[in-house]
Amino acid sequence: MKIILILSLVIVFYTFAGYGMLLYFIIKIKRAVRGPKKAIAEDLDALPTCTLVVAAYNEAYFMKEKIENTLKLNYPAGKLKLLFITDGSSDNTPNIIAEYPQIELLHKPERAGKIAAVHRAMDFVTTDAVVFTDANTFLNKDALIKICRHYADPSVGAVAGEKRVHFDENADASAAGEGFYWKYESALKKWDSELYSVVGAAGELFSVRRSLYLPVHADTVLDDFMISMLIAEKGYRIIYEPEAYATETASENVTEELKRKIRIAAGGIQSILRLKSLFNPFPYPILSFQYISHRVLRWTVTPFLLILSFILNIAIAFEPNVSGWQALLAAQVFFYLLALLGYIMEKRQLRIKALFIPYYFCVMNYAVVAGITRYFTTTQSAVWEKAQRRQIT
Repeated sequence: MKIILILSLVIVFYTFAGYGMLLYFIIKIKRAVRGPKKAIAEDLDALPTCTLVVAAYNEAYFMKEKIENTLKLNYPAGKLKLLFITDGSSDNTPNIIAEYPQIELLHKPERAGKIAAVHRAMDFVTTDAVVFTDANTFLNKDALIKICRHYADPSVGAVAGEKRVHFDENADASAAGEGFYWKYESALKKWDSELYSVVGAAGELFSVRRSLYLPVHADTVLDDFMISMLIAEKGYRIIYEPEAYATETASENVTEELKRKIRIAAGGIQSILRLKSLFNPFPYPILSFQYISHRVLRWTVTPFLLILSFILNIAIAFEPNVSGWQALLAAQVFFYLLALLGYIMEKRQLRIKALFIPYYFCVMNYAVVAGITRYFTTTQSAVWEKAQRRQIT
């Protein structure tokens, strides 16, 4: 039991902290051996033609601001097309978009889900590159330039932008926890990219070469992740570009964030089952190492190992002469009490930031267990299940 407990805790630590520490030191060594990273050229005349695709479902609240943000984006004249698709929207979203002749609007009254909308939009994309972004996110002015400059490198098949979560000083656990999580994720993606490749892109802002785009299955939940990883599977790199960023508000509350996380977890196990080739390290050993370390462990065994290690620690702590194991159990109990206290404070709308991290950590891992259970016990649908986002007033 003691060996299993130690191995469980080692895997948990590696998943959430150890991999990041290892990456950091590998990158430090790589920089010392190879010297400073070369600056990426930014020749506007050499930028590829590009289509910005926005798939929106009932986003009337955000749409005018999204369009104004989109029209202010910098890109060489004549090289950018704007394509918005609003299949199934029953609010005023299509009518708002139709007021702007600069934007090509695709709309059908039937709702078949985001990936069906994206596949339909791709039939109209003829440019060299395509950039996807969500309707409720806002891009910095040079985002498209910063992304598309990477396609001068023929080894690059996709580019992931940075996701930033907006929250204020009165943020609750869902907002502050999500913001902290994405800051850490951004650091990991930066190091992943510098080592070899990002392990999947987020739908808030990512891009692919049009010639490498492959339609994914109609029931795909994490379409952004799968689209980008199918390109990585071909041997192309996914580059991380932190100077291109999409800002969005946090989930309305922990309940909405949990709904989103469970859906992501269900999509994560679906993606793992469909990307089995990446477990073979021989074609692309670094990519397989990154994929297993950064994604697979989080989305499969680690949440269960947290439960197992706690149960085993309780059993071992009641054996005689095991004071060290009792101290470990006390540390685990203390951490989970902090998470519970964070939950109680959240219910009473009392903001204690020190409690946000343990509470959000537990919510994330519960979501993985719930998502895996949901995937194997219910019929998975790719039709959007929108988590409500905070509205800035």
